[in-house]
Amino acid sequence: MTVTTYRWTVDRFHRAIDAGLFDDQPVELLNGDLFVMPPERELHAFSNSEVGDYFRKLLGDLAKVREAHPVTLNEESELVPDLAIVKPLGREYLEHHPYPEDIYWVVEFSKATLAKDLGTKKSAYARAGIREYWVVDLVGSRLLTFTDLEGEGYRQERTSDRGTVSPIAFPDIDIRVDRLLLA
Repeated sequence: MTVTTYRWTVDRFHRAIDAGLFDDQPVELLNGDLFVMPPERELHAFSNSEVGDYFRKLLGDLAKVREAHPVTLNEESELVPDLAIVKPLGREYLEHHPYPEDIYWVVEFSKATLAKDLGTKKSAYARAGIREYWVVDLVGSRLLTFTDLEGEGYRQERTSDRGTVSPIAFPDIDIRVDRLLLA
């Protein structure tokens, strides 16, 4: 017996959301499959909120910092990153979630989801052309940054637990790693 799973598209996913199919639990679409998003515990929620506020202060009007809101990567993936730093396109986002060309970089805070964030999610972001992807490892107290897209992956990986990092889109802005790790 062959088992075939149902492949979702973003359009079908949106129609299901509009029909109220997922009202009782948050889900995201990754490579045509639906994933229930785990509930946030205190450390994750606090980190997301504090770092989002920190980025807003640093970036000002240069970018929009979106906390836990969808981004549409392609026809089969609409993820909900913890933070997406996007172009400040204002009312255009009434028509669609940010597309890859609208995204400066994405940040995921990981405790229980580290393997997924460093595996399928990292691959999905790279395939979509997201130039920069950051994972804050809340257990290991480290920041992993992925840059230098080539094909469907990132060639450059950097691990930091102190100092500063500068996003590709804003090389003159220094972001303190300890502020991301809340150390």
